[in-house]
Amino acid sequence: MKFELIRSEIENLDGRIGVYIEAGDGSKLQLNGDDPIVAASVIKLPIMGTVFEAARENLLSLDQVVETNAKEMMPGCGVLSRLHAGLRITIRDLVVLMIIVSDNTATNCLIDLVGIEAVNRFVERQGLRGTRLRRKMFDEEKSAMGIQNTVTAKDMAILLRRILNGTLVSPEASREMLDILSDQQLNGKIPFYLSANGNGKESLFSDVECAHKTGEDDGITHDVGILFTDPPSVFCFLSEKTNVQKTLRCIQKTAGLLAYPERRDFA
Repeated sequence: MKFELIRSEIENLDGRIGVYIEAGDGSKLQLNGDDPIVAASVIKLPIMGTVFEAARENLLSLDQVVETNAKEMMPGCGVLSRLHAGLRITIRDLVVLMIIVSDNTATNCLIDLVGIEAVNRFVERQGLRGTRLRRKMFDEEKSAMGIQNTVTAKDMAILLRRILNGTLVSPEASREMLDILSDQQLNGKIPFYLSANGNGKESLFSDVECAHKTGEDDGITHDVGILFTDPPSVFCFLSEKTNVQKTLRCIQKTAGLLAYPERRDFA
């Protein structure tokens, strides 16, 4: 695939941008793909992998029931903080909520269950160089000290490609993780031009499904995922200290160009 138009769109952005794209034909585009960038909710992708690995090693069961408490309730994305404390929920359901609605309470519960060091050991075993979990979600004290979770676009592409190929943790775990990512409810970035699920309107073209995980914070907008082109493509786009609205539009457009390389008329 020729990436000139995609590259030109990205190079017009402000801030720190990290992009790693692997088109279905095997061609690749990498712009600062190895640069660690503040992770926001994209860190939830390796957390999910860690939980599934722990389940494979019988350190926990995905069907194990845990109980939420008031101290765990986190603001921001998700639904658990809006429900009553003492809710009984399985670990599998916590993973689903962490991914499809980016639930921060579910995320912190899972970090407590497996431990920060377990996530980082998982990351190291996967050969990911710029990805580290250093704190829980909404730890304002550590955040004020400059302690941030980081990911790289290439690292996330490695995880997504292994999920797609059935080699992350196990074939069965990879299939379940892919199903969870495919149920993503926050669909305003990569899927915007790909299907009716993205923008609430009919797709401009025939639908291309995707499985993905978003992230956002002040000056940050991310989306990393698999586009089910023929054959599938991996698209990872990270940004920080950027104009969020302009960069969000770039994510939408460049994902559209990857899915439909023959088109040039994205708004």
